[in-house]
Amino acid sequence: MTDLPRAEASPFGVDDTDDVDDVTRALLTASRLLVAVSARSLAAAEDKVTLAQFRMLVVLATRGAAKLVVLADALGVNPSTAMRMVDRLITAGLADRRPNPENRRETILTATPAGLRLVEEVTARRREEIAAIAARIDPGQRTALVSALTAFNAAGGEPPVSKGDRPLFPLGWSDTSGRRDGKSA
Repeated sequence: MTDLPRAEASPFGVDDTDDVDDVTRALLTASRLLVAVSARSLAAAEDKVTLAQFRMLVVLATRGAAKLVVLADALGVNPSTAMRMVDRLITAGLADRRPNPENRRETILTATPAGLRLVEEVTARRREEIAAIAARIDPGQRTALVSALTAFNAAGGEPPVSKGDRPLFPLGWSDTSGRRDGKSA
């Protein structure tokens, strides 16, 4: 991690964030930074999984066992794509497939302990880097940032990351099926 200067006020010279275009530009810039942080946090695991496979592990880690069709829907991919991803994760020892005890014709997919560990390791690296960036922001601006991002997340329908032991969506990737309760459809 390079030593960066403390964050200044808006780099766009904007004092009034009531303008949707100004907010949009600021969030696009922030999203580039967060994508870079995410990519760096996953870099150590690149020999094990792709970004798409990692997203699948995240869904399995946060939602638990899932049927293939539910998993594909949560990821916004077709079932055949999801099956190829699952096959690669199984080969890598990061996911497992077993018959559904309630309906033997169905298959249930789960993250293995190694898959869960990988998700936790990547998440820890991302959290550390985000915390280092946040530490360079003036404390008053951090308070305002929390308030602004909380409002942004709520407007987008994203559930908050809890401070508890097992947050619902700890990595910022909620399911895309529209369900916000973490249960399978």
